Amino acid sequence: MVARRAQAVRLLHAVTVPIALSLRGAAQSHHRNSVPSRSDRTHHLEATSLARLWLILALALTASVLMLPPLADATTIYAASSLVKVVPAIAPGNTYSFAGSDTLAFQIESGAPADIFLAAAPLYAERLHSKGLCTTPIVFALNTLTFVAPVSNPAGITRVQQLNRPGGFRLAVGSKHVPLGIFTRTLLGKLGLGRALTKNTVSNYQKASDLTSVIALGSADAGFIYTTDWYANTTRLLAIPVPASAQPLIRYAACVVTRPNVDSTAAHAVIARLVSPKGRQLLSNAHFGLPPTT
Repeated sequence: MVARRAQAVRLLHAVTVPIALSLRGAAQSHHRNSVPSRSDRTHHLEATSLARLWLILALALTASVLMLPPLADATTIYAASSLVKVVPAIAPGNTYSFAGSDTLAFQIESGAPADIFLAAAPLYAERLHSKGLCTTPIVFALNTLTFVAPVSNPAGITRVQQLNRPGGFRLAVGSKHVPLGIFTRTLLGKLGLGRALTKNTVSNYQKASDLTSVIALGSADAGFIYTTDWYANTTRLLAIPVPASAQPLIRYAACVVTRPNVDSTAAHAVIARLVSPKGRQLLSNAHFGLPPTT
């Protein structure tokens, strides 16, 4: 956007300066003759009208430049909603779209103008790669799940096993097609609590951030969120222990989206920053796990 504004200013300057000089020249010529002839007056009016026309055209051209799509160096990052706090810190000054990984993958498949895809599970990036829509995915971060309740814990939940009792808890979980929902169902299966989602009142959410907010506001008795989201909301959410043996493998994958006639140099630079020592440190500071360096 800054580059487009600079381009517009240069265009406006290039066109309006000659117009201003033309107007000044016409005015000076008009005033030099104390009693201008009819032809002088006609010439002055024609020059003034022509200059005004050029000025209108210049303003229209400037507006069209400002309305042009982003330049090639403006990187658009499509990222899982659980990355909403850390990605802008690692790659500031870009355009971001945060949502469920499955939703973002579908948008990219449908032609959305993404340059980078950061998914909360490799399968979505791998699917795009298999269709020639992105580069080979790389794993850049890890996560775990945390079972949480509102900090006031009005339902009195202290153990995840309580979900197996007919208590009618209000649970908030990820939808079954998004990574958070898939991981939650995997964890419950490992704990032998696969029927917990039928024994309780369950609300499903596409975005991890929405799910976290619902529990923190007390609109649900408990739910499963990413551990990183719990660390970002420790004053509003109470963590309830989950056996480590039940944790699913949660890996975040990154790839550069392949689009015709689009220079991906800037996108590759963002990926490099993501896996750099500085990027890994910022991920660690946000309580993400880190894969081994290669």
